[in-house]
Amino acid sequence: MLEFMDIEYQTHPQVYQPAEDTYLLAENLKVEKQSQVLEIGTGTGIIAIIAAKNAQRVIATDINPHAIDCAVKNIIINKTFNVELRKGDLFEPVEGEKFDLILFNTPYLPSSDDETIKDELEKAWNGGVNGRDVIDRFIKDVKNYLNPGGKIQLLQSSLSDYEKTLDILIKQGFKASITAGEKCFFEEIVVITAIDANQEPQS
Repeated sequence: MLEFMDIEYQTHPQVYQPAEDTYLLAENLKVEKQSQVLEIGTGTGIIAIIAAKNAQRVIATDINPHAIDCAVKNIIINKTFNVELRKGDLFEPVEGEKFDLILFNTPYLPSSDDETIKDELEKAWNGGVNGRDVIDRFIKDVKNYLNPGGKIQLLQSSLSDYEKTLDILIKQGFKASITAGEKCFFEEIVVITAIDANQEPQS
């Protein structure tokens, strides 16, 4: 049994194990009290479990069935029963729903054309040739799933050009900035926080 931020959790050989990127996102979450939260790519579920301490409800999704099984066990271990798990790719499991906060530790590592998905674990880090395949799909659709004034927090690497992510988000009407960062070996990982400025709630 492993532990992080008072959470006990188990891992699985076919599920991305929490590392520096997970911890950076976890330590910089901005979860409002009683908010509706979506986490995409939940893995072991520890981000969802931490978010659930403030949120009214968290829906956590993953394309990897092993991740869903692993996260179920960790939710039970931590008695976090306001987390609901759904299997599927990106926004498919929450079609038609909207959230106050959307979280995503993105698959951001560039991979060459001749590499293929060999197992479920690879989907957690494989970002395609430029590291942006999944990131760009996420950004394209994310606004459709936000409540007015909604916010997103995503974890990305310098290897997949986080400046481009900021530019796209700003052009889509978000107030976007880097709110945390950490240098690791051959890259810098950052937390990007963006608020939908075009739909700020009425005061």
